[in-house]
Amino acid sequence: MKPNFVRKKKRKVHGPTFWDQEYTNPTHLKLSDKESQDLAKFTRWVIRRDRGDVLAQKASVLDAGCGNGRNLIYLAHEFNMKGVGFDISSAAIAQAKIASKELDINYDVRSAADPIPVEDESQSLALDMMTSHFLDKKGRTQLRDELYRTLIPGGYFFMKTFLKDKDLHTARLIKEKPGPEEGSYIHPVMGVAEYVYSEEELVQFLSEKFIVRKIYRSHKHAFKGRARKRRTISICAEKDY
Repeated sequence: MKPNFVRKKKRKVHGPTFWDQEYTNPTHLKLSDKESQDLAKFTRWVIRRDRGDVLAQKASVLDAGCGNGRNLIYLAHEFNMKGVGFDISSAAIAQAKIASKELDINYDVRSAADPIPVEDESQSLALDMMTSHFLDKKGRTQLRDELYRTLIPGGYFFMKTFLKDKDLHTARLIKEKPGPEEGSYIHPVMGVAEYVYSEEELVQFLSEKFIVRKIYRSHKHAFKGRARKRRTISICAEKDY
């Protein structure tokens, strides 16, 4: 008689452990060390608006959820900016420090929901690039308010996140794996909650603190009624003088 074998279930890892594994030995995500093309597009838009002061030499940029530092490194090389970055993954921060050895960038391991140890009105630019959607409502509000506090008057906030509007992937995930708050779902791989804004919700949320100046929306998210890429939205907002 053949013995009954029970296949061991692979234990899922969440939070910092998941990201540490992905940055060390990626199996689920394609993590690049090249700058975000959305950020590069934003810098061109800022310059066209005659707001090059936002990207001025030795002006400081704060990146919440900086990962391996790719966007801070880009801004340092391209505009000679200095920077502050933090991320929940110690592996990502270790990589960022190695890649930034000759640059004026300081890194720390911390959650984006924690208070930011940066002085008031000390940053000309703040970034939230696919970070705050992992936070709950309290955490998202805390991060927004902290970034606002650290920005100089007239400073810019650039945010990129998933967009709920007409996104078939988001609709399916919310239906099949609803999260703890409306508009959220449990990520099927990471096992953590992700929140997705509609454009109206995001603009309203940011407008409580900032002046929204420019909005970019991704396209090619569906073809013949079938889901393709996730939809994203990028918003350029200014702290009022």
